[in-house]
Amino acid sequence: MSNTEGPVFREPWEAQAFALAVSLTERGVFSSEEWATTLGEEIKKAQAAGDPDAGETYYHHWLAALERLVAVKGLADLETLSLTRDAWERACARTPHGAPIELRADDFGR
Repeated sequence: MSNTEGPVFREPWEAQAFALAVSLTERGVFSSEEWATTLGEEIKKAQAAGDPDAGETYYHHWLAALERLVAVKGLADLETLSLTRDAWERACARTPHGAPIELRADDFGR
């Protein structure tokens, strides 16, 4: 069966976030119910803040829910997650299109 509506994921990070959430659920780090509740809360929070809920931001909510559960479960704290996200953004910004993104120690500077 082919998908005539286009790709499921707009960006590679969306597929990676999806796979990570599925893997953590399968490993018992959090339950399917915890995941559904947390994702629903993140979506409602975004809608209350003005998110038009047109589909383009869905995986941003997915990532917010994933980060929240990772922090709640003690796998990483929110500060570490934030520093890592910022490092990736710096690395992405300097990387030419099509080239591999490489993190450097100075990407983690503030």
